Amino acid sequence: MMIDGDPAEEQPMDENCTDGEVSEPAAMTEENGPSLVTIHPSSENREKLRILEALLFAAAEPLDLKTLSEHLGEGDDTEKLLEELQANYASRGVHLKRIGGRWAFRTAEDLGYLLEKHTVEQRKLSRAALETLAIIAYHQPATRAEIEEIRGVSTSSGTLDVLLETGWVKMRGRRRAPGRPITYGTSPGFLEHFGFENLSDLPGMSELKGAGLLSSNLPANFVMPVPTDLPDLTDEEEALDNGDCDETPDMFDEDIEDTDDIDDDESVDNPSGDG
Repeated sequence: MMIDGDPAEEQPMDENCTDGEVSEPAAMTEENGPSLVTIHPSSENREKLRILEALLFAAAEPLDLKTLSEHLGEGDDTEKLLEELQANYASRGVHLKRIGGRWAFRTAEDLGYLLEKHTVEQRKLSRAALETLAIIAYHQPATRAEIEEIRGVSTSSGTLDVLLETGWVKMRGRRRAPGRPITYGTSPGFLEHFGFENLSDLPGMSELKGAGLLSSNLPANFVMPVPTDLPDLTDEEEALDNGDCDETPDMFDEDIEDTDDIDDDESVDNPSGDG
């Protein structure tokens, strides 16, 4: 359309605007696409929060406010920024924690099970425990007094405790004798751990000599028992009383002074030093 000599310039109209209004780019919404901004709620602090985030992730140990503040401006409220960053991570897999006045990222408590590592701690048995285990294996059922008679020294109740805890030794019953002492024997766990099908697979005298575990100069009358699988109880044993398994081994047998040393297991003939 022409108006008296001057061509009229056509002005493009924005569909979202009315006359006299200037249009602005439409904000990104869930309907027309994801937002490309706002990683952190406070846009003016976004770069400062990124700096703190990077420092804390790279740190090998928790960082204090002074260390973190060195990388920010003089007027920045570091603690407030950390609290804001903490809020941002509240629903994530890692949380920002204050630990003894220092700050560090830690796995969310409800996800801690993902990082658990189960290991079996290997415990080295003392010489006393190994000797006691061998005596029980070859002489079962055996009482504490019988074990001490064979070893020639008193046996610590702690030694029996260790063997019971490993599951290799069990309390079988009570000997039909004065005092009714507890009898001990090996358990199925003992056979499983050492790879034996039954007790008769335990090494004999010739095998122990060949392995250097027995002296070649043994007494002529030395007799080594042949271990065999036994029923739950022999004729010389009776069943345990109710509550026996809840007590400690040193309550079962006679009152014998404990001179067993867990490490060296050496008895002292004259501890007082008198002549």
